[in-house]
Amino acid sequence: MVQNITSKEEFDNILKETNWVIIADFFATWCWPCKVLWPVIEELSEENKDVKFVKVDVDEVTELAAEYWITSIPTVFIGYNHEIKEGFLWANPKEFYEEKIKNAEEEIKKVIQ
Repeated sequence: MVQNITSKEEFDNILKETNWVIIADFFATWCWPCKVLWPVIEELSEENKDVKFVKVDVDEVTELAAEYWITSIPTVFIGYNHEIKEGFLWANPKEFYEEKIKNAEEEIKKVIQ
């Protein structure tokens, strides 16, 4: 399931509380590539139940979009250990995000061991 973020505070709290991987999709409802990416994000969320997926409408949560310097959409961020680690522009194929999730999980496991 993908959670819709409605405020900067909500996003900050989720980031603080999430101990595993988080994927944040910054989008706009009018954005064509965002609409292409959306089914990919939904499918990934169904296949990766341990990963936290959130979406942020840049037109609704402008403070958060400004904080993360969103200049192009979609922009997808991946984070772990309570911080955003990397961002990706545009709608990439599902396999791209699967590899990024796998890499993040491996980084977390290194820290745990």
